[in-house]
Amino acid sequence: MKFIKRTDFIIIAVILLVSFISIGAYVLTARDSHVYAEIYLESDLIKTIDLSEGLDRHFSIEARPNVVFHQTADGRIRFEDSDCPDKVCINAGYLSISGQFAACLPNGLILKIVGGDKNEETPDMVVGNQGGSN
Repeated sequence: MKFIKRTDFIIIAVILLVSFISIGAYVLTARDSHVYAEIYLESDLIKTIDLSEGLDRHFSIEARPNVVFHQTADGRIRFEDSDCPDKVCINAGYLSISGQFAACLPNGLILKIVGGDKNEETPDMVVGNQGGSN
C-alpha cells in the first residue's frame, strides 16, 4: 500500500501552480507606476516620499534622528539603521509594492507604501457592503 498516490501528486501540483500564478498576478498588478512611501510617527503622517523620483539617499526624520532610512533609485525604501533592541524593522528589508509596510514600534515609526493618485480625497481603505442589504 502506497502512502501517496499519483493523483495526490497531481492535486498538489495544481494547487502549487494556482498559488504561484495568483502571487505573480498580485505582484504585477500591485506595482503602480507612481508609488509613495508614508512615514508615520505615533499615528501621525509626518513625511510622504515619492519613490519614483529616482533618488538614492540615506535620511532620518528630525523627531527620531537615530532611525535611518535608505531610499534607492529604483523605487525601494527600507529601515537602514535603528537603535531599537530587536531590529525587526531592519529585517523587514526593502519595500516597493503598494500595501507593504514595516514598523519600528519602540521608536513609534511606521513605513507604509501607497500607490496611485496620492491626495487627501483618495481613501486608504474601503470597508463595507456596497449596495447590498444585511
